[in-house]
Formats: sequence, structure tokens, C-alpha cells
Amino acid sequence: MIYPTRRAVLLLLAGAPVALLLGLIRPELWLVAPGWIGFITACLLIDGVAGPHPRGLALDTRFPHQVGVGDPFDLRLTATSERGVPRHAEVALAVDERLAVGGRLSDEMRAAESEDGTRRALVRTLSLSAARRGKAVIDSLWIRWRGPLGLVWKQRKFVVDTNIAVVPSLRAVTEEGRRLFQRNSWFGLRQQRMRGEGAEFEALAEYQPGMDRRAIDWNASARHVKLFAKEYRVERDNRVVLAIDAGRTMSEPVGGMPRVDRAVSAALLLAYVGLKMNDRVSLFSFAAKPQAMTPAYMHTQDFPALQRAASLVDYAHVESNFTLALTTLSAQLNRRSLIILFTEFTDATSADLMIRAAGRLVKKHRLLFVVLKDEELESEEKRRPESAADVTRSNVAAAMLRDRQLVIARLQRLGADVLEVPADTMTAGVVDAYLGIKREGSL
Repeated sequence: MIYPTRRAVLLLLAGAPVALLLGLIRPELWLVAPGWIGFITACLLIDGVAGPHPRGLALDTRFPHQVGVGDPFDLRLTATSERGVPRHAEVALAVDERLAVGGRLSDEMRAAESEDGTRRALVRTLSLSAARRGKAVIDSLWIRWRGPLGLVWKQRKFVVDTNIAVVPSLRAVTEEGRRLFQRNSWFGLRQQRMRGEGAEFEALAEYQPGMDRRAIDWNASARHVKLFAKEYRVERDNRVVLAIDAGRTMSEPVGGMPRVDRAVSAALLLAYVGLKMNDRVSLFSFAAKPQAMTPAYMHTQDFPALQRAASLVDYAHVESNFTLALTTLSAQLNRRSLIILFTEFTDATSADLMIRAAGRLVKKHRLLFVVLKDEELESEEKRRPESAADVTRSNVAAAMLRDRQLVIARLQRLGADVLEVPADTMTAGVVDAYLGIKREGSL
């Protein structure tokens, strides 16, 4: 496609008042107007013919077909032509809103010179990241550049029509998991039996200085007339359920990423650690109704199955039904389990049903709530007010934070654990809490 630039339109319009003025002063000079139009039209034709033609362009796009949500990736664009390319061109892409706000990207492409000094390719690498999971569509791409005289745009549209699968990010599993394994390699992450930790009785041993005095078996000590202490081993084959709330509140973003995506990444890291420790790990998600419940996996070879199940956790714009979800989950568990629930609550009234359902569940199982700190509310409360509106916002933020702490206190009184962590340290905090529960032997 070739069409005039703003410069060409302005030049055509600039000739009109001059021709009108000459026509009023010297009527015989009326031929200046059509002459000016003809001159500009000839320049447009010359500018359109000169230089590279859009039809000679060929486009090559390179990008990964699967990326993790929030992970950066490169989209490389290369436009080639046998007749050469301009020094620079503008490029625009119609993409999914997961990749760009508003579904549009624009940038510049510059020519890459070959060894013989000719310009045969326009090259540009765009750094992108997906904000939400799902299929990110790259629909079309436009490349345009000005002619040598700057009077016409030469444009070519390419239909890309391809998808990028945006899945849960495994960056935390690979990077954070490696760091946690190195730091906790002495605890339960190796295959040997470990004595002295845990809650499962292993054997009696003669008491040595430094042992826990609470482990002394006084009956055995009386029979043998010397102190004996009980040794324990780390529990394995525990049931761990990763429950993810995918309701409306969890779909809201924190730090540029929805809460549910942060929960999925943390759950995958925790699942990997649990499988490494030979625990039975399953994934459960819900919103208005239960969405998915995987079997209890026990081997690291089963981690891809958990990853596929986590990628199907969808965004829901409805309120979460905790009563139905937790009742369904309790009915499917036939032994005491550790349930790690990733959720969010805003006030005591809306969280009342959640607290009641948790009260029934905590009687049989160990329940850990994982919520993100609302740093926006905290900063609003601490900010120095400068107007009456600032005072109102600060009071509302303080009231919401008090309600939030009230909900946490009620859950803790029921016997549930609550982990409130910043968004950036969520993955490490969840794993540390899980390892702490394992060390306590209270599961």
C-alpha cells in the first residue's frame, strides 16, 4: 500500500491560498493552481516508484511458542528484500492484551548492512512479557517507511496469526527451588533416614549431652538404670493439598501480576519440594464451584502433570464459594492432610463463610492460609495527608487493615496457621512455612 504523508497533504493545501490570491490580483495566473497540483502529483509518483517497494518484503518472526507468565522473552522481527530496504522503518503489531495494554505494539526497525555494504534486512528485537495466562495471539504486523522525498508512505501488512501459550512460570521452581535445596539440604531432601527430627519413633538411644531433654524415656531409663532418649525420624508420605482460590479477588493484580498467578507459581515450587521429600502432593482449585482436583502424586516424574493442571486454573470474575469448595475437598480426603490454601480476604463480613468452613476443616486437617500483604493499603495508611480526601483515604485504609487483622486473628483462634507475605517473597515464604511444619512434626 502506498499513500501520501502529512507533508504531501500540507504542500497541496499550501498551494490553494496562493493560487486564490494570485487569481484575485492577476486573473491570468489561474494556471498556477493546477500547475502546482500537477507538480506535487508528479513528485508523489516519483517518490512512490523510487526506492524499495513493499511487495518485495519478506517477513521472518522468531519467538518462543511457550512462555511463563511474567517471564520476559524476545520477539525478533526480520524483514528482507532482494532490492534492498530503507534505513529505518516503523513497525506496528496487533497482539493479545496479555502482551500489551490495548493490544497494540509499535517500534522502529533499522537496516542491518551485509558484508558488501548493501542493506537487505530490517531487524528489530522486542522484549515482551505476558501479564496473564492463556493463549496470547499475535494477529498482524505492519511495516511502513517514507519514500526518498518524504511525500508517500510505503506500507506492507503481514498476517502472522499465531499463538504463544502462556503457562505458569517455572522460574521460581528452577531458581528459588535450587537455592532452597542448597540451604535445606541437611533436612529431609536426601534419601537417607534422618534421626533426631520429626515425630515418627525410630529407636531408643543412650542419652548424650545436647539431646532434647523432653525426649528422655523415663520408664526405659528406670529399667536400665541409665538415661535413654527416644529418637525420631522425619515423616514421609504425608498428604499435602495445594488449594488455590481463583475467584474475583484473586484475579486482581498485585505488582503487575494477578494474585492467582503468583499463587500458582508458589504452589508449583512447593509441589516440587514436596515431591522431592516423598510427600503425596495434589492440586485443588475453585471459584464459585470446584474447578479441578488432581490425584495425589508422589514422584518427581509426576511434576509435569501438576504443571498441566496448574495451567488450567482459570481467572474467574465471581465470588468464591468457600463452603462448597472446602466441603468438597474434605469429602475427598480420607486421612489427615496438610492443606495450604492460597486466598485473599478484604473484610470480616465477606470472610465469615470462609471462617466457618475453615473451622470445620481444621478439626481433622492441618490448615495453612497464604495471603499477600496489601502494600497499597499500608502505604495509603502511612502516607502523610495533604488534603481532606487524603484523610478520608487514610481512615478507610486503616479500617480495612483492621478488618483484615481481625479475620487473621479469628482464623488463628480456630487453630489454622496464617502466612501473610509480600508478593516478591511469596514463593520462599511458603516453602519455609512448609519446611517448618515438617520440622515440628505436627502434621
